[in-house]
Amino acid sequence: MANLSVVITGASTGIGYTAAQRFLKQGWQVFGSVRKQADAERLQQELGERFQPLLFDVTDAGAIQAAAAQVRAALAGQKLGALVNNAGYVVSGPLLLLDEKELQQQLDVNVFGPFRAAQAFAPLLGTDRSLAGAPGRIVQISSVAGRTGFPFMGPYSASKHALEGMSESLRRELMLFGIDVLIVAPGAIATPIWKKGEEIGTEQYSATPYGPALKKFADLLTTRAQKSALPPERVADDIWQAVTSKRPRLRYEPIPNKFRDYTLPNLLPRRLVDRGLAKILGF
Repeated sequence: MANLSVVITGASTGIGYTAAQRFLKQGWQVFGSVRKQADAERLQQELGERFQPLLFDVTDAGAIQAAAAQVRAALAGQKLGALVNNAGYVVSGPLLLLDEKELQQQLDVNVFGPFRAAQAFAPLLGTDRSLAGAPGRIVQISSVAGRTGFPFMGPYSASKHALEGMSESLRRELMLFGIDVLIVAPGAIATPIWKKGEEIGTEQYSATPYGPALKKFADLLTTRAQKSALPPERVADDIWQAVTSKRPRLRYEPIPNKFRDYTLPNLLPRRLVDRGLAKILGF
């Protein structure tokens, strides 16, 4: 690609940080969003002069627009090569007991965040035809939860299902401008977002009928999932392929034990999978 520049949201740790390293190693100019000035200074020092921090929260549309203006000035008339919508987090707990504000916040970050970023950076990717260079691409970081509904992960699953539906519509709309939209949907990855899964709320809900099952689910998440978790470099490889391949796949799925834990459960009858989960959780 001629436009060796990329915006990565949520670049302070994990997949975003590792992807930034990957693109910098290949000579790209990387703009990475962080929410704290301290992280901006740390990343600038660690990643070097071709990394430019963007200070915004994906829930702040005005700050994202300001960051897009900052990137436009830096690119000086060239199109942006790619936008990687990586920023996100996990809300967990039984849906019937969840505070509505938690679900709203989950959707605000994981769905409206990529929506706001796509709107802000679309002109730089190619909807502004006055800019020089080839159209860029949008890579949406989804999850196995984008096609599967895990118990006690309803808010996260809802957000990723919504992201995937929105991404398919966006891809078809942006064909007008030659901008492609790809999905990278990881399973368990050794990053802080999964370590936070240890705080799934077993104490908060321990006195409810869900208490014992939540404990079993949290144990499953923090043992089986983390033991087999892939390194973030594996996801960064797929992001790199999605951005740079001449014929990118629409969907990349870096998933540990993929056939056993993802492909097979999605081939089996849903009721059969339900019964298996009920047995595991003690329902």
